[in-house]
Amino acid sequence: MKSGDDIHIPKSHPRYKSLMYRQRLVRGIKEGYVSEAGLIAHGRGEAFDYLISEQTIKPAKEAEQVAIAAMLLSKNPVISVNGNVAALVPKEIVRLGSILNARIEINLFHRTLKREKLIEKILKENGAKEVFSGGMKKTRRLPGIDHPRGIVSEKGIFNADTVLVPLEDGDRTESLVAMGKLVIAIDLNPLSRTAQKASITIVDNIVRAIPNMIEFADEIGGWKKEKLKKLIENFDNKKNLNDVLLSYRSTYCRFDS
Repeated sequence: MKSGDDIHIPKSHPRYKSLMYRQRLVRGIKEGYVSEAGLIAHGRGEAFDYLISEQTIKPAKEAEQVAIAAMLLSKNPVISVNGNVAALVPKEIVRLGSILNARIEINLFHRTLKREKLIEKILKENGAKEVFSGGMKKTRRLPGIDHPRGIVSEKGIFNADTVLVPLEDGDRTESLVAMGKLVIAIDLNPLSRTAQKASITIVDNIVRAIPNMIEFADEIGGWKKEKLKKLIENFDNKKNLNDVLLSYRSTYCRFDS
């Protein structure tokens, strides 16, 4: 973080990291690339993060590893980026895309050309060589999506076989799955439509999930295709989501005791 943020948060604060992430989003709003609705969405996610003690639980790690296996096997993987993602993990997203040879595409609900350009600038400052978006010349519309998130790059999300969609809308997740794409979601709410409809759901905070995925990419990047395929075949997304809910329930039990 830059030292000139609006408020001073002492490192001794028990939730120092979490509050600093909030400040990144606040700064993103002031700079024009994070929407105000994005701050609301982040707060909703924080509430679920409390239920897992703000740490990566076992089911999330399993999903993160499987997600990397799927992207390694993909012919045309794409990582979707919105304002919150650009504010919280721009460097990590670019790093992950580089390791997996995945394209990066900006996709916004509250879409303006200004926001797209600002996010593109941030991604390129963090090492991205090429950034796709719905503002490019060759675009297509996802079936059934009438809002701006439905407009995607033909060379990016539209022709992808695997799409990583952090902090996603449920209707777009459904549309991408209906098109036959493998959709990997990062969503702290295991009951959301996004989480329920995605092919692989990572119930984790994006600030932990992406670094974990980078580690897994380095760890299993040299595995043979057969081993990667077996990892994916043995994964059951519904069971994994149920395991997450059991983790939440155990937290409630600790509160009751």
